[in-house]
Amino acid sequence: MSNGETYRPDLERVQRAALAVGALGVAGCAAGFFVSRQQMFQSYLLGFIFWVGISLGCFALLLLHHMFGAGWGFSIQRLLEAGTRTFPLMAVLLLPVLAGAHDLYEWTHSEAVARDPILRHKTAYLNLPFFTARAALYFAVWIGISQLYRKWIDQLDAGGDAQLVQKLRNGSYAGLILYGLTATFAAVDWVMTLEPHWFSTVFGLIFIAGQILATFALMTLFVKLLSRHEPYSSVIGEQQFHDLGNLTLAFTMIWSYLSISQYLIIWSGNQPETITWFLKRSKGGWEAVAALLIAFCFALPFLLLLNRFVKQRIELLARVAAFILVMRLVDLHWTIAPSFHAAGFSVHWLDVAAPMGIGGVWVWFFIHSLKQRPVLPQRDPRMEGAFEHAAEH
Repeated sequence: MSNGETYRPDLERVQRAALAVGALGVAGCAAGFFVSRQQMFQSYLLGFIFWVGISLGCFALLLLHHMFGAGWGFSIQRLLEAGTRTFPLMAVLLLPVLAGAHDLYEWTHSEAVARDPILRHKTAYLNLPFFTARAALYFAVWIGISQLYRKWIDQLDAGGDAQLVQKLRNGSYAGLILYGLTATFAAVDWVMTLEPHWFSTVFGLIFIAGQILATFALMTLFVKLLSRHEPYSSVIGEQQFHDLGNLTLAFTMIWSYLSISQYLIIWSGNQPETITWFLKRSKGGWEAVAALLIAFCFALPFLLLLNRFVKQRIELLARVAAFILVMRLVDLHWTIAPSFHAAGFSVHWLDVAAPMGIGGVWVWFFIHSLKQRPVLPQRDPRMEGAFEHAAEH
């Protein structure tokens, strides 16, 4: 086995484990459909939003990387590219959400719309055909840009043409604008409209920050896996780990700032149409989950990631990343579940099975895509000096 392939057995072991976990989770969802149809769709939506968020986070970070060409991006570029190639999979996995729309969204019930003047006012936007068309448009944008970038990156790997670098950089400006718009509208469509009377102007930004934070966490886990083998181990070291830690810290702070700002603005405004969303999440046990998020989604990662010792040791950084990934799922549960369980805290075994099922399939597909190409970019002229601080081997 050549040095360039020594990482593959580890990836294949993770891939097999992911497939097994995914099959178990999918079987649980299938059983849950007959036990509690509504709960299955609610839990499925949680799992879908979590994993499509990581696909979107990979998309955003890949565009940011090509915009700036920073050294940290080359260490995870192939991982990000593999993440963007999961969009066709996620488009297929959206179908159960569309199939279960009547169990998820109040505005799909004609009798509810008929007796609610606010819902009648929003009918032009909140109707299932337009909802489906918008989802198709979002995925068309994400898949289209991802495929275009894959073509340019493959050409760059083949020839190292500096003009392609400029294409990648220029395309990133438009790509990030489209990402910001589509990711915001998708968050509004798929999550905010669970409670169609409520609105927030920063809801999409909070989701975007959370997507990128979760993506950094998952990428860190794969960096740990790859960093034990050639060719990765010879070009990545403490500096790259430190950069990943700093960026994870930055987005921990951004997500926290946006979340707290939303809370303070809405709470101080004290308007019935906006404050009710937080009232549901501040009683019946949900307030304990909110306190948990403050302590373990912000305070603890913040304190740990301030420490240079943690950020420069991939084993420690990976543990923090795994913890952040779990807390991102808890945060989404706190965001989504009270829409259906306003009376009090609720967690169902399907809330574990559905993210497991979707996640296992996502990771299997992700690794399959990752193995199709060399683990590092080949002829990008910007790579010169990118790994100059790598550890000695």
